Amino acid sequence: MSERDGFEPGVPCWVDTLQPDPEAALSFYSRLFGWDFEGSGPRPGDPVGEYNVARLRGRDVAGVATQPAEGGPPAWNTYVQVQSADDAVAKAQREGGSVLVEPFDAQPAGRGAVVADPEGAAFCLWEPGQRKGAHVVNEPGAWAMSALNTRDPERAEDFYGKLFGWTTEAFDLGGAEIKMWRLPGFVGGEPEQPVARDVVATMATMKGEDFPEDVPAHWSVDFWTEDVDAAAQAASESGGKVIAPPFDIPDIGMRTAVLGDPQGATFSVTKVGATG
Repeated sequence: MSERDGFEPGVPCWVDTLQPDPEAALSFYSRLFGWDFEGSGPRPGDPVGEYNVARLRGRDVAGVATQPAEGGPPAWNTYVQVQSADDAVAKAQREGGSVLVEPFDAQPAGRGAVVADPEGAAFCLWEPGQRKGAHVVNEPGAWAMSALNTRDPERAEDFYGKLFGWTTEAFDLGGAEIKMWRLPGFVGGEPEQPVARDVVATMATMKGEDFPEDVPAHWSVDFWTEDVDAAAQAASESGGKVIAPPFDIPDIGMRTAVLGDPQGATFSVTKVGATG
Protein backbone atom coordinates (compact mmCIF):
# COMPACT_ATOMS: atom_id res chain seq x y z
CA MET A 1 0.00 0.00 0.00
CA SER A 2 1.01 3.65 -0.26
CA GLU A 3 -0.09 6.21 2.28
CA ARG A 4 0.46 9.86 1.50
CA ASP A 5 0.41 13.05 3.52
CA GLY A 6 0.89 15.31 0.51
CA PHE A 7 2.15 15.55 -3.06
CA GLU A 8 4.60 17.64 -5.05
CA PRO A 9 3.71 20.21 -7.72
CA GLY A 10 3.30 18.45 -11.05
CA VAL A 11 2.02 15.21 -9.50
CA PRO A 12 -1.59 13.99 -9.88
CA CYS A 13 -2.98 14.12 -6.35
CA TRP A 14 -6.77 13.48 -6.38
CA VAL A 15 -9.68 12.09 -8.36
CA ASP A 16 -13.39 12.75 -8.13
CA THR A 17 -16.61 12.32 -10.06
CA LEU A 18 -19.57 14.71 -10.38
CA GLN A 19 -22.88 12.88 -10.57
CA PRO A 20 -26.51 13.92 -11.25
CA ASP A 21 -27.60 11.60 -8.42
CA PRO A 22 -24.74 11.54 -5.91
CA GLU A 23 -26.65 9.35 -3.44
CA ALA A 24 -26.92 6.61 -6.07
CA ALA A 25 -23.21 6.98 -6.80
CA LEU A 26 -22.36 6.65 -3.10
CA SER A 27 -24.30 3.37 -2.96
CA PHE A 28 -22.63 2.01 -6.11
CA TYR A 29 -19.05 2.81 -5.15
CA SER A 30 -19.53 1.79 -1.54
CA ARG A 31 -20.48 -1.69 -2.70
CA LEU A 32 -17.78 -1.85 -5.37
CA PHE A 33 -14.79 -0.61 -3.37
CA GLY A 34 -15.89 -0.79 0.26
CA TRP A 35 -15.77 2.98 0.63
CA ASP A 36 -17.22 4.91 3.54
CA PHE A 37 -18.21 8.52 2.91
CA GLU A 38 -18.07 11.75 4.82
CA GLY A 39 -19.77 14.87 3.52
CA SER A 40 -17.53 17.93 3.55
CA GLY A 41 -20.20 20.54 2.90
CA PRO A 42 -21.51 22.32 -0.20
CA ARG A 43 -19.76 21.92 -3.51
CA PRO A 44 -17.78 25.12 -4.26
CA GLY A 45 -19.96 27.63 -6.08
CA ASP A 46 -23.09 25.51 -5.67
CA PRO A 47 -25.12 26.01 -2.46
CA VAL A 48 -27.34 23.05 -3.36
CA GLY A 49 -24.72 20.49 -4.32
CA GLU A 50 -22.64 18.52 -1.86
CA TYR A 51 -19.13 17.11 -1.87
CA ASN A 52 -18.57 13.68 -0.33
CA VAL A 53 -15.14 12.28 0.48
CA ALA A 54 -14.65 8.52 0.05
CA ARG A 55 -12.51 6.82 2.68
CA LEU A 56 -10.70 3.57 3.34
CA ARG A 57 -9.63 2.90 6.92
CA GLY A 58 -10.61 6.49 7.70
CA ARG A 59 -8.21 7.85 5.05
CA ASP A 60 -9.31 9.91 2.03
CA VAL A 61 -9.21 8.18 -1.37
CA ALA A 62 -11.56 10.05 -3.77
CA GLY A 63 -14.53 12.42 -4.07
CA VAL A 64 -18.15 12.05 -5.21
CA ALA A 65 -20.05 15.29 -5.70
CA THR A 66 -23.20 16.79 -7.16
CA GLN A 67 -22.95 17.57 -10.87
CA PRO A 68 -23.76 21.21 -11.68
CA ALA A 69 -26.78 21.82 -13.88
CA GLU A 70 -24.57 23.04 -16.74
CA GLY A 71 -22.15 20.12 -16.44
CA GLY A 72 -21.38 17.58 -19.14
CA PRO A 73 -21.75 13.81 -18.89
CA PRO A 74 -20.53 12.23 -15.65
CA ALA A 75 -16.84 11.34 -15.66
CA TRP A 76 -13.90 10.75 -13.35
CA ASN A 77 -11.65 13.79 -13.01
CA THR A 78 -7.91 13.90 -12.30
CA TYR A 79 -6.36 16.74 -10.27
CA VAL A 80 -2.71 17.74 -10.68
CA GLN A 81 -1.11 19.64 -7.81
CA VAL A 82 0.32 23.07 -8.59
CA GLN A 83 1.89 25.85 -6.55
CA SER A 84 -0.58 28.41 -7.89
CA ALA A 85 -3.83 27.59 -9.67
CA ASP A 86 -3.93 31.06 -11.22
CA ASP A 87 -0.38 30.84 -12.56
CA ALA A 88 -0.95 27.32 -13.91
CA VAL A 89 -4.12 28.42 -15.71
CA ALA A 90 -2.28 31.29 -17.34
CA LYS A 91 0.53 28.98 -18.42
CA ALA A 92 -1.89 26.41 -19.81
CA GLN A 93 -3.47 29.12 -21.95
CA ARG A 94 -0.09 30.29 -23.21
CA GLU A 95 0.73 26.74 -24.29
CA GLY A 96 -2.48 26.26 -26.26
CA GLY A 97 -4.85 24.96 -23.60
CA SER A 98 -8.24 26.40 -22.68
CA VAL A 99 -9.97 27.28 -19.42
CA LEU A 100 -13.17 25.39 -18.62
CA VAL A 101 -13.61 26.62 -15.04
CA GLU A 102 -11.75 29.71 -13.87
CA PRO A 103 -9.77 29.43 -10.61
CA PHE A 104 -12.11 29.15 -7.62
CA ASP A 105 -11.73 28.97 -3.87
CA ALA A 106 -12.79 25.86 -1.98
CA GLN A 107 -11.40 27.00 1.34
CA PRO A 108 -10.14 25.77 3.63
CA ALA A 109 -9.50 22.79 1.33
CA GLY A 110 -7.66 24.73 -1.37
CA ARG A 111 -8.02 26.50 -4.72
CA GLY A 112 -8.79 24.78 -8.01
CA ALA A 113 -9.46 25.23 -11.71
CA VAL A 114 -10.44 23.08 -14.70
CA VAL A 115 -8.56 23.33 -17.97
CA ALA A 116 -8.31 21.38 -21.22
CA ASP A 117 -5.20 20.54 -23.20
CA PRO A 118 -4.93 21.59 -26.88
CA GLU A 119 -6.84 18.47 -27.99
CA GLY A 120 -9.64 19.09 -25.50
CA ALA A 121 -8.85 16.56 -22.77
CA ALA A 122 -10.03 18.11 -19.48
CA PHE A 123 -8.21 17.89 -16.16
CA CYS A 124 -8.16 19.80 -12.90
CA LEU A 125 -5.51 21.90 -11.19
CA TRP A 126 -5.25 21.87 -7.41
CA GLU A 127 -3.47 24.36 -5.16
CA PRO A 128 -3.74 22.65 -1.78
CA GLY A 129 -4.85 24.20 1.45
CA GLN A 130 -5.95 21.79 4.14
CA ARG A 131 -6.79 19.08 1.60
CA LYS A 132 -3.46 17.73 0.36
CA GLY A 133 -4.84 15.02 -1.91
CA ALA A 134 -5.44 11.28 -1.56
CA HIS A 135 -4.19 9.71 1.64
CA VAL A 136 -4.18 6.17 0.23
CA VAL A 137 -3.17 5.11 -3.29
CA ASN A 138 -1.93 1.92 -4.97
CA GLU A 139 -3.93 -0.60 -2.95
CA PRO A 140 -7.23 -2.44 -3.51
CA GLY A 141 -10.11 0.02 -3.34
CA ALA A 142 -7.88 3.02 -4.05
CA TRP A 143 -6.91 5.05 -7.11
CA ALA A 144 -3.65 3.90 -8.67
CA MET A 145 -3.04 5.78 -11.93
CA SER A 146 -4.53 8.25 -14.39
CA ALA A 147 -4.04 8.02 -18.15
CA LEU A 148 -4.29 10.51 -20.99
CA ASN A 149 -5.98 9.10 -24.09
CA THR A 150 -5.02 11.21 -27.10
CA ARG A 151 -4.78 11.13 -30.89
CA ASP A 152 -1.86 13.58 -30.94
CA PRO A 153 0.80 12.31 -28.49
CA GLU A 154 3.50 14.64 -29.84
CA ARG A 155 1.42 17.72 -29.16
CA ALA A 156 0.49 16.34 -25.73
CA GLU A 157 4.16 15.77 -24.90
CA ASP A 158 4.92 19.38 -25.71
CA PHE A 159 1.97 20.77 -23.72
CA TYR A 160 2.34 18.73 -20.54
CA GLY A 161 6.11 18.95 -20.67
CA LYS A 162 5.95 22.74 -20.62
CA LEU A 163 3.10 22.89 -18.09
CA PHE A 164 4.34 20.37 -15.52
CA GLY A 165 7.88 19.44 -16.54
CA TRP A 166 6.80 15.91 -17.53
CA THR A 167 8.90 13.73 -19.82
CA THR A 168 7.87 10.46 -21.51
CA GLU A 169 9.24 6.96 -21.84
CA ALA A 170 7.84 4.13 -23.96
CA PHE A 171 6.57 1.04 -22.15
CA ASP A 172 5.42 -2.29 -23.63
CA LEU A 173 2.04 -3.13 -22.11
CA GLY A 174 1.41 -6.67 -23.30
CA GLY A 175 2.42 -5.89 -26.88
CA ALA A 176 0.72 -2.49 -26.98
CA GLU A 177 3.04 0.45 -26.50
CA ILE A 178 2.03 3.15 -24.09
CA LYS A 179 4.04 6.06 -22.78
CA MET A 180 4.74 6.79 -19.17
CA TRP A 181 4.69 10.37 -17.95
CA ARG A 182 7.70 10.95 -15.68
CA LEU A 183 8.52 13.87 -13.41
CA PRO A 184 12.32 13.85 -12.96
CA GLY A 185 13.28 13.95 -9.30
CA PHE A 186 9.92 12.73 -7.99
CA VAL A 187 9.93 9.57 -5.85
CA GLY A 188 6.53 7.90 -5.60
CA GLY A 189 4.96 4.55 -6.27
CA GLU A 190 6.34 1.42 -4.64
CA PRO A 191 9.95 0.16 -4.51
CA GLU A 192 9.02 -3.17 -6.14
CA GLN A 193 7.07 -1.70 -9.08
CA PRO A 194 8.25 -2.60 -12.62
CA VAL A 195 8.59 1.03 -13.74
CA ALA A 196 10.61 3.98 -12.49
CA ARG A 197 9.30 5.59 -9.31
CA ASP A 198 9.10 9.03 -10.95
CA VAL A 199 6.20 7.86 -13.16
CA VAL A 200 3.15 10.07 -12.45
CA ALA A 201 0.70 9.03 -15.20
CA THR A 202 0.50 7.24 -18.55
CA MET A 203 -0.52 8.12 -22.11
CA ALA A 204 -2.16 5.96 -24.77
CA THR A 205 -2.66 6.80 -28.43
CA MET A 206 -6.31 6.53 -29.44
CA LYS A 207 -6.54 4.36 -32.54
CA GLY A 208 -8.37 1.30 -33.77
CA GLU A 209 -11.87 0.03 -33.05
CA ASP A 210 -11.57 0.71 -29.32
CA PHE A 211 -11.66 4.46 -29.99
CA PRO A 212 -14.32 5.52 -32.54
CA GLU A 213 -13.84 8.94 -34.09
CA ASP A 214 -16.62 10.43 -31.98
CA VAL A 215 -14.76 9.61 -28.74
CA PRO A 216 -12.83 12.74 -27.76
CA ALA A 217 -9.43 12.90 -26.11
CA HIS A 218 -9.81 12.40 -22.38
CA TRP A 219 -8.21 11.49 -19.09
CA SER A 220 -9.20 8.17 -17.47
CA VAL A 221 -8.62 6.71 -14.00
CA ASP A 222 -7.73 3.25 -12.73
CA PHE A 223 -8.48 1.71 -9.33
CA TRP A 224 -6.86 -1.40 -7.90
CA THR A 225 -9.01 -4.30 -6.75
CA GLU A 226 -8.51 -7.71 -5.14
CA ASP A 227 -10.60 -9.46 -7.81
CA VAL A 228 -11.27 -7.95 -11.23
CA ASP A 229 -13.92 -10.50 -12.17
CA ALA A 230 -15.81 -10.00 -8.94
CA ALA A 231 -15.64 -6.22 -9.40
CA ALA A 232 -17.05 -6.50 -12.92
CA GLN A 233 -19.88 -8.69 -11.66
CA ALA A 234 -20.62 -6.36 -8.76
CA ALA A 235 -20.70 -3.34 -11.09
CA SER A 236 -23.15 -5.10 -13.41
CA GLU A 237 -25.38 -6.25 -10.53
CA SER A 238 -25.41 -2.71 -9.12
CA GLY A 239 -26.67 -1.11 -12.33
CA GLY A 240 -23.32 -0.34 -13.93
CA LYS A 241 -21.84 -1.64 -17.18
CA VAL A 242 -18.94 -3.86 -18.15
CA ILE A 243 -17.45 -1.95 -21.08
CA ALA A 244 -14.38 -4.16 -21.53
CA PRO A 245 -14.66 -7.57 -19.82
CA PRO A 246 -11.77 -8.74 -17.63
CA PHE A 247 -8.63 -9.64 -19.56
CA ASP A 248 -5.05 -10.56 -18.72
CA ILE A 249 -1.79 -8.86 -19.61
CA PRO A 250 0.49 -11.82 -18.81
CA ASP A 251 3.84 -10.16 -19.52
CA ILE A 252 3.47 -7.89 -16.52
CA GLY A 253 1.12 -10.00 -14.40
CA MET A 254 -1.93 -7.78 -14.61
CA ARG A 255 -5.65 -8.35 -15.02
CA THR A 256 -7.95 -5.44 -15.81
CA ALA A 257 -11.45 -4.43 -16.94
CA VAL A 258 -13.19 -1.22 -17.99
CA LEU A 259 -16.43 -0.46 -16.20
CA GLY A 260 -19.11 2.21 -16.16
CA ASP A 261 -21.18 3.34 -13.20
CA PRO A 262 -25.00 3.61 -13.46
CA GLN A 263 -24.82 7.28 -14.46
CA GLY A 264 -22.19 6.82 -17.17
CA ALA A 265 -18.81 7.64 -15.60
CA THR A 266 -16.20 5.15 -16.84
CA PHE A 267 -13.11 3.84 -15.07
CA SER A 268 -10.91 0.76 -15.02
CA VAL A 269 -10.13 -1.75 -12.28
CA THR A 270 -6.88 -3.68 -12.10
CA LYS A 271 -5.23 -6.42 -10.07
CA VAL A 272 -1.46 -6.48 -10.25
CA GLY A 273 0.93 -9.28 -9.37
CA ALA A 274 -1.21 -12.13 -10.73
CA THR A 275 -3.49 -13.05 -13.64
CA GLY A 276 -6.55 -15.18 -14.05
